[in-house]
Amino acid sequence: MNVALWIVASVLAVAFLAGGAMKLVQPKEKLAASGFGFVEDFSDNAVKGIGAVEILAGIGLILPAALDIAPVLVPLAAVGIVLLMIGAIVVHGRRKETQSIVVNVILIAVAAFVAWGRFGPHSF
Repeated sequence: MNVALWIVASVLAVAFLAGGAMKLVQPKEKLAASGFGFVEDFSDNAVKGIGAVEILAGIGLILPAALDIAPVLVPLAAVGIVLLMIGAIVVHGRRKETQSIVVNVILIAVAAFVAWGRFGPHSF
């Protein structure tokens, strides 16, 4: 189970690092043109802030455990992702973006699995 949690956390971390980097690097207009319509509802700084939070979450899923420095941050990062995705569901729900909501629900399930495993029976 420990190996499964590492794999799942790693895949989730890569996804959030990539998504966050994209939000930080690309301008809002380019993000909107490439299918991230939600950016129209936020200021440029807010989109950059969301990207920064996603990068921090990705780092928090791996680095504390890998360095054995405050490994309790791993499940806390996973809970943070759950909360972030709940916010994303609200935004996508208002915009009637059903496909994005499905992706958010899957990410919630994966992050909740990591949080459960690392807070519970398979903590570091």
